Amino acid sequence: MLSVSQIAKRYRLSRTAILYYEKCGLLKPALRTGANYRAYGDREAKVLEQICLYRSAGVSVRDIGLMLSAPQSKVTVLLRRRLQEVEQEITKLRAHQLLILKLLRGNHIRRTKNMTKEKWVSIMKAAGFSDADMHRWHRAFERSSPEEHEEFLKYLRIPPPEIRSIRQWSAQPETE
Repeated sequence: MLSVSQIAKRYRLSRTAILYYEKCGLLKPALRTGANYRAYGDREAKVLEQICLYRSAGVSVRDIGLMLSAPQSKVTVLLRRRLQEVEQEITKLRAHQLLILKLLRGNHIRRTKNMTKEKWVSIMKAAGFSDADMHRWHRAFERSSPEEHEEFLKYLRIPPPEIRSIRQWSAQPETE
């Protein structure tokens, strides 16, 4: 049997993530010890492995809950839906990326010297981007065109330490 901390370490998760999955009904401890500590066995470890696999594919916690108890046909439907969502996100990000590259390659930037980070964020939010959407956008831009991404951030007059910070978290793998 494994404690919360041990199973979290085994799957490279935080203790908080394990407790969150329990709160959401995805993972239940096999038993509680005499001191009321949670204990997880092989069965729970396999469930957590499946949760981690689905999360790494970007499946929502809600859908994971459905998938863990659903027949394979339902799992397939949910995975196909997630694949379509990813394809739509990629298409949207590529369109934004191409537009920005076009702006960077042309002299459009030089004509708009009063663009700032605040104005850009305001435009993105007005276009329906959430903070998570903008983070994904930065991540895709950094991965595909790191030099242009840095040039764009400089164009927005973002201070160099903040540019370094944005580029660092853009280069990190996506987490929950």
